[in-house]
Amino acid sequence: MIQSTINSNSYSIEFQRDSINGTLNGNEFAWDLLPISANRFNILFNNKSFNVIIESREIDTNTLIIRINGKKLHINTKDKMTLLLESMGLNAAASSKVNEVKAPMPGLVLRALVAEGDEVKKGDSLLVLEAMKMENVIKSPVDAVISKISVKQGQAVEKNQVLIQFS
Repeated sequence: MIQSTINSNSYSIEFQRDSINGTLNGNEFAWDLLPISANRFNILFNNKSFNVIIESREIDTNTLIIRINGKKLHINTKDKMTLLLESMGLNAAASSKVNEVKAPMPGLVLRALVAEGDEVKKGDSLLVLEAMKMENVIKSPVDAVISKISVKQGQAVEKNQVLIQFS
């Protein structure tokens, strides 16, 4: 099950095993998904066609900004494990001290949004990483001071490579 919030409206989505069809708030649905490029799709849902563009994706907060037929939507998702941990009062990010930010995927550093010595708050944007032709804003998981920026603009990075260190 996935819990999604789209522009402040909540939805519960469950997909059938080995299928993209499922239920939306308990109502069955069927859809077709046609990838056009890395961040563009055409979706056929309830006999209506929708053009979808993924504008940005923030992996650490499970947030997407998309456009459907030109209308901008902010989507936040929580998977089954995240929902279970929250129901138990546990937060994986709070369980250990964070000293660094690593690349969540291979990509290209487009720009750093902070400098060494800057004080950042949890959720502040740190840098922009391009992966699969999408710009991903990497945000701070904690309140901290930037001690070292280990990458430069235009640098290719590998998954789990250290990007920023905190003091």
